[in-house]
Amino acid sequence: MKPILYKLNPWWEGENALPETIPRPRYLQWLKASLDLRDIVMVTGLRRVGKTTLLRQLIDVLLTDVAPSDIFYVSLDAYGLESYSIHEIVEQYRMLHRHKMDRKIYLFLDEVTAKPDFNRELKDFYDHENVKIHASASSTSLFRDQKAHLTGRTRTLEVLPLDFDEFLRFKGVQISAKDDHLRESHFMDYLETGGLPEYVLTGDIVYLTELIDSILHKDIIAFHGLKDVTLVRDFFRLLMERAGKQFTANRIANILGISVDTVRRYMAYFLETYLIYTIERCGKLNQRLRSPLKVYAGDVGIRNLATGFRNKGAVFENLVYLWIKHRNPCYVLENGNEIDFLFDDVLMEVKLNQPLSGKQRALFEAHPAKEKRFISSPRDFLDQDFEAGSK
Repeated sequence: MKPILYKLNPWWEGENALPETIPRPRYLQWLKASLDLRDIVMVTGLRRVGKTTLLRQLIDVLLTDVAPSDIFYVSLDAYGLESYSIHEIVEQYRMLHRHKMDRKIYLFLDEVTAKPDFNRELKDFYDHENVKIHASASSTSLFRDQKAHLTGRTRTLEVLPLDFDEFLRFKGVQISAKDDHLRESHFMDYLETGGLPEYVLTGDIVYLTELIDSILHKDIIAFHGLKDVTLVRDFFRLLMERAGKQFTANRIANILGISVDTVRRYMAYFLETYLIYTIERCGKLNQRLRSPLKVYAGDVGIRNLATGFRNKGAVFENLVYLWIKHRNPCYVLENGNEIDFLFDDVLMEVKLNQPLSGKQRALFEAHPAKEKRFISSPRDFLDQDFEAGSK
């Protein structure tokens, strides 16, 4: 085990934590602010969205104040560690550095859900050892703490795909005030590419295709023991086609020739992987439960690869949703007319290069809200005065 641990922790031998990377300040600041809290930090989000890089960037920050031997990073799905528990791995780390049990250490447990009993193990660390723990995973189902071992002991950071400013930073684009008109052109590139960091850097379609295959096979088909691979792929394509639209289980069941219960079960599987998100209709409980959900893709680049870069209005709405997701929006539906989002007493309709007219305009004007925003262009989007959230 020793060579594996040294390979994963190059700073023990005076090397950098990772090659030079592009920072994502809003997440890194959140992580830095949590360092002095006892809580276990759970970092989650879509595969390849940048969770591991963020953990290693935080290690770089720590190395300015903490002895390198007090920082331990391990990818728990690493080859050679399959047969060891988290406690056995950490015990080996302590032995390597001759750390006493009361010495404070910083544990970075990547892909923590590779260990089946991780919740109980983390609780034991938290309750009995002087540790600060950061753990990551790419599935909400795997993070689920069914026996409530970690209740009251955690805080969660969900990492989203790059926002537009981050996209420009990863592209190496700096736009001066006199060239501000170029922002809209770059925004249309962003609308097509999405925000998965490696894909933004390389534009490699094969990379994105393999990522989708990995999520479908590892996190859905293999994890849930599904036999019909074609059905899973068809379901995925239908979800991407429906991004920005209402999702009716009965209709999808008819299209695919499966039961409504199967549709609902598959929806839950996809939600767990962050490939999709859903929002409810605004209103009383019976209205929310009886009305269709609206579906949004976890990354518009994935959506565009699955469907082609078309229906740009839906893609634009999807981006706006990701930008306001942390505000828990719902959608307004009255007499067959829909307004895209309502959150924090802000009513918002999104249309790319289209006017708001007819009955929809009447609903938008009549519906009570403290503030109303009509976003009809990239410029409208870029001029908004609050930023996307990080959790």
